[in-house]
Amino acid sequence: MAYRSAYFPVKDVCDEIEGDLTGGKIQWEQGKLNGCPNKVEEIVQFHIEGISNSRQGGECIMYGTVMGSVGALLPFTSRDDDDFFSHLEMHLRHDHQPLSAYFPVKDVIGGDLCEQFPTLPLDAQRKNADELDRTPGKILKKT
Repeated sequence: MAYRSAYFPVKDVCDEIEGDLTGGKIQWEQGKLNGCPNKVEEIVQFHIEGISNSRQGGECIMYGTVMGSVGALLPFTSRDDDDFFSHLEMHLRHDHQPLSAYFPVKDVIGGDLCEQFPTLPLDAQRKNADELDRTPGKILKKT
């Protein structure tokens, strides 16, 4: 099992690379105190249950693993969706122990965990829905 992070170049570096079509400036650039001149930032950290052997980028990042799993990283389009799913995930962690209990995720909401809502007993669904000020039907529709 693998716990992976997604690293992306810092925005300034992306702009520099796009501005220098030859790549010469980036190749000969010196970092401060002999450090690496081009940095990357850890954007997200998540568990993918396997070794990723293919990735495809764009608006969403699709990946496949050696064991045949396929996954996607999708950005939320609204702040409301982000808040809703992060609160739902927080409530579901009490009922289902995710792998993030051992290694915390960073800036990711586990879709697999949110999809476990329909498998909860009806009483637990109602309790979680009441805490989110929604009905179980609305939560099921949103997931």
